[in-house]
Amino acid sequence: MTDSRFYITTSIAYANNRPGLHTLYEVVGADVLARWHRMNGTPTRFLTGTDEHSVNIAMRAADQGRTPRDFVDEQVSLFRAAEDALGIRPDRFIRTTDPDHVRSAQEMVRRAYANGDIYVGTYEGWYCPSEGFRNATDVVETARGTICPNHPEVPLQWLTERNWFFRLSAYQERLERWFADEPHAVQPEYRRNEMLGFIRSGLEDFSISRAGAGWGIPFPILPDGSSAQRPDGTWDPEAGTIYVWYDALINYITGAGFPDDPESFARWWPADVHVIGKDIARFHTIFWPAMLWSAGLKAPRRVWIHGWLLAAGERMSKSRGNFMDPLDFTRAFGSDGARYAVLREVPFDRDADVSWDAFVRRYNADLANDFGNLVNRTVTMAGRFLDGRRPAPRPAAGSPLGAGWDDALAAYAAALDGCLLSDALAALWAFVGDANRFVDAEAPWALAKAARGGDTGAADRLEAVLGDLVEACRLVGLAVAPFMPETAPRIAAQLGHAYTYGPDGNGGPPIAAELRWGARMAETGRLGAPVPLFPRLETDAAVAD
Repeated sequence: MTDSRFYITTSIAYANNRPGLHTLYEVVGADVLARWHRMNGTPTRFLTGTDEHSVNIAMRAADQGRTPRDFVDEQVSLFRAAEDALGIRPDRFIRTTDPDHVRSAQEMVRRAYANGDIYVGTYEGWYCPSEGFRNATDVVETARGTICPNHPEVPLQWLTERNWFFRLSAYQERLERWFADEPHAVQPEYRRNEMLGFIRSGLEDFSISRAGAGWGIPFPILPDGSSAQRPDGTWDPEAGTIYVWYDALINYITGAGFPDDPESFARWWPADVHVIGKDIARFHTIFWPAMLWSAGLKAPRRVWIHGWLLAAGERMSKSRGNFMDPLDFTRAFGSDGARYAVLREVPFDRDADVSWDAFVRRYNADLANDFGNLVNRTVTMAGRFLDGRRPAPRPAAGSPLGAGWDDALAAYAAALDGCLLSDALAALWAFVGDANRFVDAEAPWALAKAARGGDTGAADRLEAVLGDLVEACRLVGLAVAPFMPETAPRIAAQLGHAYTYGPDGNGGPPIAAELRWGARMAETGRLGAPVPLFPRLETDAAVAD
């Protein structure tokens, strides 16, 4: 990766229904990574959005007697509201109905045609309205019939169509070489191996157009190679539309400025990280690089593939009815509590079984008990025993907590760089555990009692112990800001420190310097009022509807 900028994207969600927590899980994770880079002073671009051209969307709109555009506008507003509730701050929320994306997708088709990589052929096979054309190896035979494994409740359609095809088979050797030469381009490692195995099994060309579909980006080329655009600017419906997956993948370069803003595109492309789910790994690690190379563009630097949120062993989904509403979730846990609970409880590199009660237990254990209690005890004791004056920490070498901070921070930063978000939080919370044990071992209340009795040694030790605890709270509160952006300034205020970062993480000094033990030890100040940060939740508290 380059230090000059950081461009991170998520997959774009189908705007066919209200969002679930499982849909927004990767967006919360990407938001954390974007904030971390912003706070490090790296110019950062974070892209997320919605995919609005699926056949399923047109069908749902028709069932409701509405136009597809009216339908998706309403769905997108639900996604935006849920992301706002979770504190997600993208630099752009892209929609595949955006005019610049239409131009981008059509330009990619033209480039593929000019490069000899698309041709007219006949497709016959299964089509999933929620996902698109399925290879024979990508469907499952059940007692109910043939189903799409990712959308088992959506009836498959058997289609025979004359479509445009992309010559994916022509890129087999280049894809194998890319996987060999860029071992970190697809991660985690076991996902990379899965994708490499699929490539080695032989690649088939794939359809990039739909015939007769009125809801979609007009295909810009007629079968004879001439433009499908009429003199009046409209598009010939006989050309069909761009296949939804080909259209959707292109959003990542649209969001970087392609093709309208070459200067912006030169700055932001290739993407540093695409964050996606395992069910769409083939599209992003095989189809997408080939599409980019066909257009004379670079492949992304890294594709990070996360797993699924499971409920009793089954994938969470709206169709199964086992999903959690993100608005209910944030109302119960608070925005930061929700962000923390889902990213700590669910590893970012594999599937995880989750439940409402498990999230509550994680929140109570880590936030209400461990960290919230540490901050509250520290501010309360320092305020009471030192009359509100903020004590300075000892130098790191002379402090048990200070001596352990560098290792904790290094583990935290390395895990973030590796997209292992749960591991990053685990590294910080191990330090929180050390700090709580430090409180119990040093017993500041006993030192305060001895100091009041005239023991000057106890008074000096009390000052040092509380100084170390205040510093530990400052460092953890600042380090965890990408995960808990609303809580971080509240912690700083209670500790009497200024918080200079903006709502999206921009604007403050590079966080690396601020996260040095004792970085602010020369500054005097006073503590704020000790206000509890994380009210304890009952396990059987209001559960999502």
